[in-house]
Amino acid sequence: MSGCSNCNTCETSLARGCSNSSVFNWLEGISTLNKRDDNAVEVRFKQDRKEFYINPDNIAVKKGDIVAVESSPGHDVGVVSLTGELVMLQMKRKKVNFEKERSKKIYRIAKQTDISKWEKGIGLEKDTLEEAKLLVIKHKLEMKLSNVEYQGDNTKAIFYYTAEKRVDFRDLIKSFSKKFRIRIEMRQIGARQEAAKLGGIGSCGRELCCSTWMTEFPSVSTSAVRYQQLSINPQKISGQCGRLKCCLNFELDGYLDALANFPNTKTMLKTKKDKAKFLKMDIFKKKLWYSYLSNPYSAIELKLDRVKTIITLNKAGELPEKLEDFVIEKKTKKKDFENVIGQDNINRFDKKNKKNKKRFKHKKNKKQ
Repeated sequence: MSGCSNCNTCETSLARGCSNSSVFNWLEGISTLNKRDDNAVEVRFKQDRKEFYINPDNIAVKKGDIVAVESSPGHDVGVVSLTGELVMLQMKRKKVNFEKERSKKIYRIAKQTDISKWEKGIGLEKDTLEEAKLLVIKHKLEMKLSNVEYQGDNTKAIFYYTAEKRVDFRDLIKSFSKKFRIRIEMRQIGARQEAAKLGGIGSCGRELCCSTWMTEFPSVSTSAVRYQQLSINPQKISGQCGRLKCCLNFELDGYLDALANFPNTKTMLKTKKDKAKFLKMDIFKKKLWYSYLSNPYSAIELKLDRVKTIITLNKAGELPEKLEDFVIEKKTKKKDFENVIGQDNINRFDKKNKKNKKRFKHKKNKKQ
């Protein structure tokens, strides 16, 4: 089986699906700057779950290799997603320290027996999830099972769930153990993590960022919506997870940099005619709209530099006559609709017809 262009590990992804959230190793093939014998390796498991392991026996592994790694209990099977110096940078970014934490190690390159067990566990996951959901309904628990992952040696299964409140699932674990005959681990995840595991298509028409390239989910606040002049409509600013869209943070820095040049919206413009309050703004066109207090329905469009000029005059104690004096007159071009499609005269065909008639009469006279 050949790999795809996304991650080059589809031959090892099997039924777990291709993960597009792989990291491009831009330090591959470059000798390490620090001669350290860390041999740390990043291993990817189902979908977005990744962990770091040490390679004490210096086993020759490369990206895409299936390896058997240490787990608790037994061993797990995953795909090598990153090697070399870049692993140390990833560990530093995710604040993973093998000196303070007990490091797990790579046992070996997976044998055919390991891969066979791994495939068997993958084949059981779909049916296990359906039966587990029925048991949750039977126990009347307010929780939602979103996914299940079998360990590589089929001795343990991790059930991922979401819940608004604390759930007492001790009886549920007993039912799971009796039904599936394996060790059970319940792992609670957030709504964003659930969307990342399930995947889908966003309102932009592309795959969800959380299920493709995002590895961390920073909090998104409603202030990001206000800074970008967006309407606070839950249907438009919420993602499939029911939370605010992560992409609201992508362009926020650009808006904040642009807003740094704008005056405070609470600042009122003072003129001899009346005071004017702020209505709205267009950040990238650098335009602001103000209305007089006596006429709140008036909307006077001003350029940013003109607004700054008025504020400077107000600070100096000067009052301009009115805001209309600072409005830039728009130059309107007169459009000539007389010759839109190249028509000079509507009777132009009649003239040609007259010439044709004269020629026809001349030819007719000659024949006679």
